[in-house]
Amino acid sequence: MTTDELNARYGAPGRIVFHPGHCGYPEVVITNKFGTAEIALLGANTLSYRPTGHSPVIFRPAKRDYNRGDSFHGGIPVCWPQFGRLAIAGMVQHGFARKMPFEVRGTQYSEDMTEVTLGLSSTPDTKSLWPHDFDLEVKVSVSMKLNLKLTTRNTGSEPFEFTGGFHPYFLVRERDGVVVRGLDGVPYTYAVDMSSHVQTGDLAMTSAADHVFSLPDAPKHEFALVDSGLDRAIAMVSSGNSSAIVWNPGRENQLPDFEPDDWRKFVCVEPVTAWPKAQGTLPPGGEHALTVAIQSTTRVG
Repeated sequence: MTTDELNARYGAPGRIVFHPGHCGYPEVVITNKFGTAEIALLGANTLSYRPTGHSPVIFRPAKRDYNRGDSFHGGIPVCWPQFGRLAIAGMVQHGFARKMPFEVRGTQYSEDMTEVTLGLSSTPDTKSLWPHDFDLEVKVSVSMKLNLKLTTRNTGSEPFEFTGGFHPYFLVRERDGVVVRGLDGVPYTYAVDMSSHVQTGDLAMTSAADHVFSLPDAPKHEFALVDSGLDRAIAMVSSGNSSAIVWNPGRENQLPDFEPDDWRKFVCVEPVTAWPKAQGTLPPGGEHALTVAIQSTTRVG
């Protein structure tokens, strides 16, 4: 659908607006009194989020546009049907969903919430990459928080295994001035060499990190990224994930999207269904939901 068609069917003046995006795919802006978010239909990537009265929460590199077929290191990419590269033999790192165009399935708004629902279903193109029938749905809403929900459904006749996750790039003033709270006593794997450790206290982001935390069995998980440079905390509450990954590449691991100092401007805290193995068997007709809520607050302590 064209942006005019999308606006006529799903738009709402001043609340939900579609506009042309990169590589010929639309993007949608959702807004209300609490804040504004922009989401690309290509990959269902939440490209930006700015709560009212706050600075932007999400890092997006300025060096290069978001193009189909390229990895894009910024925003909040959707990683599916695997996170990383170890769960499914032969699958590209972080799966194919982040490089696929999603359809708009619906929008809604009220006085306190604005939401868009995007979807991706199996096609001959996806089956050339992964031989399963599926339905993937991403809901993004702005209320007092930014809320994301990733729902995986098995629409085929055979069970399948998968991993999935959100990969938020949180904008910070200076990486070395950031700590991540909520991980004290949690075991983790350092993914570079697969060594095992246990976190003690807050995680200070004073060096490159690729820490995969194995979370305790609980209905929800809570973390906070505390940024002394911006004098704020970004609080996260997630469910449906047994892992959380804290990542920053450091100076030595430059990515093609980045300017030389971009590594200093973000820290990723990523809710992941499972790592390194798959989530487990999802039977025909089964579904799994991964959720995360993100809120920017004035730093305390």
